[in-house]
Amino acid sequence: MAWFEPPVCPECGTPVRVCRTNYDRWVSLATVELPAKDVPEPLRWRLMPVAGRASIPTAMVAVRVRGIDPLPSEPVIPAHRMMCVTGEG
Repeated sequence: MAWFEPPVCPECGTPVRVCRTNYDRWVSLATVELPAKDVPEPLRWRLMPVAGRASIPTAMVAVRVRGIDPLPSEPVIPAHRMMCVTGEG
């Protein structure tokens, strides 16, 4: 088994979590969770398990938090552009 370095943002060099979305795109997420009250609504994400052929989840997919607003203290994963030092988020 080989060790792989986590991907980093080309703008600021911070590690990011690159995840597939539920609509087959890719999004760079922060590596930490924050309370929903600290993250603007368009930048809130959650990771949801995706079941394969068996009932055991085999992968994670990023889903944007919409519809029912989370509680202010509920953890969400912000899009990396919110936390990027050189980004415009």
